[in-house]
Amino acid sequence: MISGVTGRRAEARRRLKSAPQLIWILLPAALLAQGYLSTLPLDHPAIQYASAPLDNPVERLRPKLPVNLPELLASLDINQDTQALVFSKTSFQGTKIGPRNPRAIYFNDEVAVGWVPGGDGMEVAVSDPRQGTIFYTFNTAPPTLTRREDCVHCHHGASTMGVPGMFVGSVFPDASGAPARTAAIITDHRTPFADRWGGWYVTATHGEQRDRANAVAPDPAEPLVLATVGRQNLRSLTREFDVTKYLAQTSDIVALMTFEHQTQIANLITRLGWDVRMGPPLDADLKATADYMLFAGEAPLPEPIEGVSTFTATFPQRGPRDRKGRSLRDFDLRTRLFRYPLSYMIYSRAFDALPASVKDPLYRKLYDSLATAGRRDIIEILRDTKSSLPSYWREPAE
Repeated sequence: MISGVTGRRAEARRRLKSAPQLIWILLPAALLAQGYLSTLPLDHPAIQYASAPLDNPVERLRPKLPVNLPELLASLDINQDTQALVFSKTSFQGTKIGPRNPRAIYFNDEVAVGWVPGGDGMEVAVSDPRQGTIFYTFNTAPPTLTRREDCVHCHHGASTMGVPGMFVGSVFPDASGAPARTAAIITDHRTPFADRWGGWYVTATHGEQRDRANAVAPDPAEPLVLATVGRQNLRSLTREFDVTKYLAQTSDIVALMTFEHQTQIANLITRLGWDVRMGPPLDADLKATADYMLFAGEAPLPEPIEGVSTFTATFPQRGPRDRKGRSLRDFDLRTRLFRYPLSYMIYSRAFDALPASVKDPLYRKLYDSLATAGRRDIIEILRDTKSSLPSYWREPAE
């Protein structure tokens, strides 16, 4: 199943060149050298991505489809304060997107919804516990839900850990929002702050630490030079576009950082599930997933950050708390994203659906790392909030 590193890179480049509406994606060499970035086949007999039965929140909407964006979000239990706004033309609706008409993304632990004013319906991506991310278009007149097989052209490859999935990109957009064909990257909690959010609006207070947000490259002769003066620490977007067209007036930094983290751990969990169905799980995949869940290599925050919406308050309310009132969803925002560095996605339906042959060794890797690091607080949180833990998690930590 795993070919050489050179073959994986060639395949990634081939897919990137041939995929419509896609930009060049650059991944760190250290990640390209790891086997888990190889692309797994959609048509493998054990996977049958296009035809196997589905069980996810979007499919369960079919008997009575909502009639507009607010109803769709409410039906999927997605808060409007998760809104993040991207103005780069990196969607199949790119012709409708730009700095004066950004695309809004809303999400919860399982589903992401994309919407652009004047666009052709809404884009919906949902994590199916068995099949990974499934893509749909939702239209309102009349209400229809259509599965989109073509989305995997861009959402199945090195950028998504080799399985169908979501990702957050950072690009160098020109004045129209069109991205430069080079220097685009995939971002998550490991990405240095200075490299994040090119092509995105970000509302925040984050001191002197710089990012790529809220800026374009106005000079065609210098497509990788963003005009960032006066574009940092924006708390309002009213001067950028008509915010009244949107459900919220923000593109909250904390929501976007949370979504960045969530995209790649969802992809890694999908990959483990596919691994065990296609053959013995790969230790490299197990290690990659455990490391990511534990925020290994997280880029530190040189200064505290502060969002401008209610997301920082509402997101922690959505998860379980232990007897001391602690939650894996509690934010830190001073030196790191979360106070307790173990991914809240351990509670996801996709994680729970992993077969024991891969979930048991993953639990062991997580426990051993936490015990070695002396993180009794995280172990105690899991004891109180995760009923399916192996028995050794419940023994007194030495």
